[in-house]
Amino acid sequence: MARAAMAAALTWLSCALAATGVQAQDLAQLPQYQPEGHVSGTIRLTGHGSFKSDFMGRLVRAWAAGFAKYQPDVQLENHMYGTASAIGALYVGEADIAILGEEISPAAEAAFERSKHYAPLGIDIATGSLDVAFFDYAHVVFVNKDNPISRLTMAQADAIFGAEHRRGPRNVRTWGELGLTGEWANRRITPYSWKDLDFSLFVQEAMLGGSHRWNNDLVEFAHRTRADGSLYEGGQQIVDALAADRFGIAISNLRYATPQVKAVALAAADGEPYYEATKENLISQKYPLTRIIPAFVDRAPGRPIDPKVREFLRYILSREGQQDITREAGYLQLNAAAVRTQLQKLR
Repeated sequence: MARAAMAAALTWLSCALAATGVQAQDLAQLPQYQPEGHVSGTIRLTGHGSFKSDFMGRLVRAWAAGFAKYQPDVQLENHMYGTASAIGALYVGEADIAILGEEISPAAEAAFERSKHYAPLGIDIATGSLDVAFFDYAHVVFVNKDNPISRLTMAQADAIFGAEHRRGPRNVRTWGELGLTGEWANRRITPYSWKDLDFSLFVQEAMLGGSHRWNNDLVEFAHRTRADGSLYEGGQQIVDALAADRFGIAISNLRYATPQVKAVALAAADGEPYYEATKENLISQKYPLTRIIPAFVDRAPGRPIDPKVREFLRYILSREGQQDITREAGYLQLNAAAVRTQLQKLR
């Protein structure tokens, strides 16, 4: 037992060091911040964060200190108290940059457009985490450890979890429809997922092709408090239910994984490579359910971005700004190609 535990620990350490090496290599490929002009004034930040737990404060303070080395006449105001009000603060003029904790909701985007008569400008600034709470951890498809399935295409996942099979010709409701035989062939698939709306919105867009209709057999879980007062997180409830159901399938996260379940590799389309949820595959954006962290600014069509806001966003997208993200928050950095694309939006 001790030998097995030691082997598992060494395997984990090897994977962790490899991931750290990948992140360092990717950071080295990013451009260092070079000011394109002197700017001054106050930049008001709003968005992802909390009154109770200032988990974004360390990152904002690191950005402020790093940016001040190049632009000492700019001050940051931190109003990072929640994503829900961020876009509203932007279109009423109470914020200069809205940093969201998830993808922009259709309702928030529509509200901005009703107010301003144009869409907000979105700039991707980070990659969601692999398994860190509060930092948009990656969605992962799991099956029971006894299930022979080890990989799925997004069309197959849509056919299992959804009701409109927008990515393929039909819905899938039994394991036999995925090629399993014997005792699995006629067994109905029971899907498990979150009841949380924010998680559902992402899956609906990324996996279900924009459909809002789920498999009628879906079993949903939300956070609940145990009798002893401890929090039983929805993601853990999902995995625990799957562990007791050989014929189930689930969407959760690696932070909740147990030996009774296994993660499934995903391919974006038929004939394309399958990728597991790893830091490397998230940063490269090869994993189909990678989450990207956006910032939004109010820029009218044909008008330039406020110079100080533009310079600060350029700093966030620089090697220094992305290093702040990996050191002070649970997010992962963007890759070099993604940074180049975002910098073009600022022109």
